[in-house]
Amino acid sequence: MAQFSAQDVQALRKSTGAGMMDAKKALEATDGDQDKAADYLREKGIAKAAKRADREQGQGVVGVYMHTQAGRPVIGVLIGLASETDFVAKSPDFIAAANDIAMHAAAAKPLWLRREDVPEVDVAKEMELIAAEARNEGKPDNIIEKIVDGRINSFYKDNVLLDQVFVRSDRFEGTVGEMVQELAVRMGENISLSKMAIVEIGAG
Repeated sequence: MAQFSAQDVQALRKSTGAGMMDAKKALEATDGDQDKAADYLREKGIAKAAKRADREQGQGVVGVYMHTQAGRPVIGVLIGLASETDFVAKSPDFIAAANDIAMHAAAAKPLWLRREDVPEVDVAKEMELIAAEARNEGKPDNIIEKIVDGRINSFYKDNVLLDQVFVRSDRFEGTVGEMVQELAVRMGENISLSKMAIVEIGAG
């Protein structure tokens, strides 16, 4: 396994504009070599896509998914997928991606769209619970912080849409965030998820 630090990940993010998970994956693929990792990101189109992230997104579509089944709750999901141009927003691949993400949200039921949306009080509470659990497991204090850092990522993967692994691996293998990024690379535009609304009737 490649050896690199959080500082190495931050340095690569700063030089390429890539996201944290992409920077980490690039360093893992290149044995921690910064130059090779930057080349890796460029080859994947990720660094180029990241540089487009500040471009204005004035277009987009609303992905829709409705699930109804006798004896089970009715679930409706709306997903806002934003793009720079109307040309991309009207493309079949873009519309299909928005609907696929809405379908995913209906199945996975994320509580938040992105990590920044999670209230600090909820993150703090989860970290406290993780730390307490680690102590109850007999873990020494000097490694509890590392355990918390690792397990809090699991919390995000369970509850944050962009961090969740897409439910249909036959259509895309990776997280929803990576799916959006792959779409941005393919379309050559700044694309992002802007809104999410989940309505469930008959639950509980």
